[in-house]
Amino acid sequence: MLRNLLICILLMQGHNMLSQDTIVRKDDMKVGLVLSGGGAKGFAHVGVLKVLEEAGIRIDYIGGTSMGAIIGALYSSGYSAKELDSLMKSYNFIELMQDNLPRRSKSIYQKENTEKYALSLPLKNGKVALPSALSKGQNVFNMLSELTEHVHNVDDFSALPIPFFCIATNLVTGEQEVLETGFLPEAIRASGSFPTLLDPVEIHGKLLTDGGVVNNFPADIMRRKGVDIIIGVDVQDKLKDKEDLNTASNILMQIVNFQMYDGAALKRKEADLYMHPDISNYNVVSFELAEEIIDKGEAIARKQLTYLKEISEKQKKIARNNTKRRKPLKKEMLFINGLKISGNKNYTEEYILDKINIHKIGYITHQKFIEGINRLSATGNFKSIQYKFVQQKKGTEVHLDLKEEEVITFLQISAHFDDLFKTGVLLNMTSKHWLFKNDVISGDLILGDNVRYNFDYFIDNGFHWSYGINSNYNSFDKAILRSTFAELTDTEIDDKTITKYNDFTTQLFVQTSFSNSFALRLGVESKYLRVFTENITNNETTKSFYDNNTYVNAFAEIRVDTYDNSLFPKKGFYLDINYKGYLLSSKSHQLENKFNPFTQLKGELGLAYTFGNRFTAHLISEGGVTIGENNNKVHNFHLGGYNENFVNNFTSFYGYDVGSLSKGAYLKSALTFRYELFEKNHLSFTTNVARVDDDIFNRGAIFQDTKLGYAVGYGLESVIGPIEIKYTWSPDTSQNIWFFNVGFWF
Repeated sequence: MLRNLLICILLMQGHNMLSQDTIVRKDDMKVGLVLSGGGAKGFAHVGVLKVLEEAGIRIDYIGGTSMGAIIGALYSSGYSAKELDSLMKSYNFIELMQDNLPRRSKSIYQKENTEKYALSLPLKNGKVALPSALSKGQNVFNMLSELTEHVHNVDDFSALPIPFFCIATNLVTGEQEVLETGFLPEAIRASGSFPTLLDPVEIHGKLLTDGGVVNNFPADIMRRKGVDIIIGVDVQDKLKDKEDLNTASNILMQIVNFQMYDGAALKRKEADLYMHPDISNYNVVSFELAEEIIDKGEAIARKQLTYLKEISEKQKKIARNNTKRRKPLKKEMLFINGLKISGNKNYTEEYILDKINIHKIGYITHQKFIEGINRLSATGNFKSIQYKFVQQKKGTEVHLDLKEEEVITFLQISAHFDDLFKTGVLLNMTSKHWLFKNDVISGDLILGDNVRYNFDYFIDNGFHWSYGINSNYNSFDKAILRSTFAELTDTEIDDKTITKYNDFTTQLFVQTSFSNSFALRLGVESKYLRVFTENITNNETTKSFYDNNTYVNAFAEIRVDTYDNSLFPKKGFYLDINYKGYLLSSKSHQLENKFNPFTQLKGELGLAYTFGNRFTAHLISEGGVTIGENNNKVHNFHLGGYNENFVNNFTSFYGYDVGSLSKGAYLKSALTFRYELFEKNHLSFTTNVARVDDDIFNRGAIFQDTKLGYAVGYGLESVIGPIEIKYTWSPDTSQNIWFFNVGFWF
């Protein structure tokens, strides 16, 4: 009795509020652990758990909110404190919450058609619809699902190795929801849905958000679980003083904390041992300081180590099936023996299977499965993608529960300036499943110095052939050498004249994708070219046409694109092979010879590799050749200038102006060395060499009469797109040319 009394006196010091009755009457103490929410500050829970393990505490129940729910659920499912310490330090939580996906998650169609908009505004009922949060939380769910894969078959949280519950807030009623059953990663994802940061989660028809709004320290719920001692760890912010309420974020957090502090004192009294780590110098997004915050939790718990050991001595060391923790299974390979998909209304099963790149039966690595989920998420067609691994006698059955995006129409805006097309403002309207399932319709209207448009309609049929229509109009005015488009006599001077170039093309095509990075496209097109110069004589304007014809062509394209960035790639591979057969032409104008069918082949190969983190070598080799008799120099390959949005056979070449080099075939290589001075700021040096001739192979002397050019530049990746300035020159000429562009290329 005296011994128990001494224990009671010790435990009542500091933050302890242990009941003498509890210690005296119980032969075996059941301990409940309560972990509060607090974002990154919740890492302190891991430090406390390390000391609890050191003290020999047997935890019989865990309850948590928000980050406390995440840490608590992982510990309940079998992770040790040491394992949690490593896990929390290994993830980049900022990137996880931003739902950043690698470019490889995008399809070829997306890479080609969506990487040109600076601003995207969702439209609902004709009005701009603001998103419910900054992030859908898909990456967070992926992480939680992977870490709890070994308990996916447990739908009663009291059956976990350590019984568990968590708190969420019903966004409709404002009431708390105690989550004790269901799918564990879904439940803790809901509990941790910090308002405005992560989308709320719908579970059984209830829209749930962060549990900290109504009960950030659920010791009152833990008391109902029949435990004898409640150990509580609280990482909640204190209310700030007036002088600290000087930023929008601080004011917002103060408002959120009002509700959290309502009744908090009473809930803290429910804890027999209450610990509040010294985390005043951290905030909810201090994820990069995980190690420091974990140490703070360990420090506060270590002060209670003597008391904790006394509690441990009052516990029986028993091993039970429902309490014994086991290490989660980290499966390198999954055997999928079944797949159930629900929630898809406007996207076919073939479309979904193609995006995740799995079949209903077969082997797949866990990494490949997550990459498939990322590809499905990158389409932007789904608000949430929940999946569950159900273990069967022979393999794993995957249950895929989808929630499609309600907003299907978007207004997208961008702006650009370059030396060729000059100023342009792009207005885009995009709508999904407009006529059929899996389809997308998109229209660009470009207003500025050169009015242009681009229209796309695409039906993505997954494993099957997809179909598309593309129509575009491009025009520019440029001082170009007359010899680029016309034959000159020996006595004529090859001066530059303002040439007006207009292209109107409509394509019908079919496409198949072998992966997100590899696509084959086949089709036919109608192309109208109107290329001419204007001369003013006696106040009358006359037009001299180089081309004013409509062509009917067949085309094929193979594209492979694994670049991690479309404009400043640090790694990846790019291949684009184009075949175009000019089959028919309308009546010729200003052409001496009649049209003869001919073919052109063009290809580009790119490879980027980064040494260390900042120095990148980027090699691009390309070439084109004309097969058959082409009587129109407009169809030649035209090298010179710097643009990422050239049309037809125009190609960049540093040291020369647009169209300065023009023949029926060419070979070109460019090697760029790029150094990232600081994040998203690039210094570059490029050397390019080309051979431009009608007979590109020149009987084996392909290096004869080559052209050389250089460029030094500075590029900045901004929210409106790249901002670049380049100084170029060539030892072949006396020209020194500056190129300048702002904004995404379109």
